[in-house]
Amino acid sequence: MPLPTDSIQLEPKLKLAIQEAFLELYNLPLSEAACSLQVTRKEFHGTFSLPVFPFCKRCNAQPAELAEKIGQWLQTHTDLIASYNVMGGFLNLVIDDAIWITILRSIAQDPTHGRLPKQRRHVVVEFSCPNTNKPQHLGHLRNNFLGSSLGAILDSAGYTVNTVNLINDRGIHICKSMVAYQQFGRDETPESTGVKGDHLVGKYYVKFDQVYKAELALMEKNGEKIPPILQQAQKMLVEWEKGDPAVMALWKKMNRWVYDGFNVTYAQLGITFDKTYYESEAYLLGKTIVKEGLHKKIFYRRTDGAIAVDLSKQGLGEKVLLRSDGTAVYITQDLGIADFRYADYYFDQMIYVVGNEQAYHFKVLFAIMAQLDRPYASFMHHFPYGMVDLPDGKMKSREGNVVDADYLIEEMVGTVRHYMGNTHKIEGLSREELEKLHHTLAMGALKFFLLRVAPQKRMLFNPNESIDFQGDTGIFIQYTYARISSLARKAKEDQALSLDPLSAPLSQLEQALIFQLYRLPEAIEEAATTYMPSVIANYALELAKAYNRFYASCPILREPNLNMSAVRLWLSICVGRVLKKSMTLLTIELPEKM
Repeated sequence: MPLPTDSIQLEPKLKLAIQEAFLELYNLPLSEAACSLQVTRKEFHGTFSLPVFPFCKRCNAQPAELAEKIGQWLQTHTDLIASYNVMGGFLNLVIDDAIWITILRSIAQDPTHGRLPKQRRHVVVEFSCPNTNKPQHLGHLRNNFLGSSLGAILDSAGYTVNTVNLINDRGIHICKSMVAYQQFGRDETPESTGVKGDHLVGKYYVKFDQVYKAELALMEKNGEKIPPILQQAQKMLVEWEKGDPAVMALWKKMNRWVYDGFNVTYAQLGITFDKTYYESEAYLLGKTIVKEGLHKKIFYRRTDGAIAVDLSKQGLGEKVLLRSDGTAVYITQDLGIADFRYADYYFDQMIYVVGNEQAYHFKVLFAIMAQLDRPYASFMHHFPYGMVDLPDGKMKSREGNVVDADYLIEEMVGTVRHYMGNTHKIEGLSREELEKLHHTLAMGALKFFLLRVAPQKRMLFNPNESIDFQGDTGIFIQYTYARISSLARKAKEDQALSLDPLSAPLSQLEQALIFQLYRLPEAIEEAATTYMPSVIANYALELAKAYNRFYASCPILREPNLNMSAVRLWLSICVGRVLKKSMTLLTIELPEKM
């Protein structure tokens, strides 16, 4: 029967032994929390280190003397410790090989290793949230990868998770593309131009901005205030909210082009959602909520006719909720969507994955919902992340100089194809299989590069750095997994997998590798608690590095000692499984062959 990894309870057992040692040697009762264990620094031999400074005065002993006595007692009275060493006031503990073998066997037999106990919490993660006036770009990619990874991590941490998307399909920015298409489109379509739908619509968003700037320059000479093309967009928004048939027909046609384009991009990225919401379905409920707040005198009508809320006590100032012409602003639909979503899921936590430049928006939203006494107001959480810059500066979609997602995917696949064509020979793969491999490696490189950095940090994306088979990259981890898969296939042919790993002397490299495997649940818990997919990315990278050091130093199938060979083979297989599980949490696929 499989032995669950968490049943080993290495640290709790070690802390209990430390408590017994202090009680017997110094008559000093300690709590488990007082026995603070640290991972031993790499330059010293050991797995865990116990700082003894806090106990010296109470034990009336010098640090080195105290550490020596505790270490000696642990080695004599438990089966956990093989040896110890004292460095100043730190007791470095070397775990016995038999314990490591037990841990390895349990990981090998436990398909659920890394999954934490079920939590009674329902979490909804909203991410992506593109506008239907342009294709998704590099910044959207970071959002998509963070949101999908966060959902997978929370699921593995035991939460009930739903991932949702909100398509921003209405508003003044959408009308800008529509007005420009009316004036300059000449009835062209994605089919007639061969241009992907979201790219075609984005072309007219850029065109609007070009015309707007030209008109604005003329207005400065004539003393006018609002450029004519912007006036037309504002008028179109009013007509849209009134349901004008011609405006609605154009809106539906152009939005369908964009939806089709988005779906192609999501399929390329491997991104899915449990449910997709649309701003156009929520803004009316948002307006109703604004009227509710007005009736309760939480909101007020300004002299210009706009409806606003005063949040100066919260340090947020005044926020307009409906324009003077009665049209909804961006936050109006968020009010409606919040009610819709709680009715759908009755969540315990609602996480909005949105760039940190929107921090004010979410502070306002949460403050409004609290004033409206929504039962879920305190459950709402903004997960901010930093912008992604290119080597030549920040992306600006209105000016048309962004790196859009589809172009970047194509470039990444092309770079991988060129690199592998020059440096790797893949035998036994059809053209279709080879193209799939190139796409898998390109997506792994892209996702890992964007996820390895802590979300809150602004980052610079350099495509060439992300595709490095020997660097701190996703491709390096994918290559490590393919190497292990090849080893497993060879072992199966030689029937080496039938050998059962028994006790064997382990090198420090092997001990460290098993310890890394053992710590997967800890990494998942940390990533889930802090909302940091980067924790998993760096865990997987360190595991892959540790395995490659082991692989270069320790023969596996060529090891003449069959028991030692079995230990190393099972260790390799367990590393492969944990790498796959870790990278799956980042929504990164690992190839069996490279």
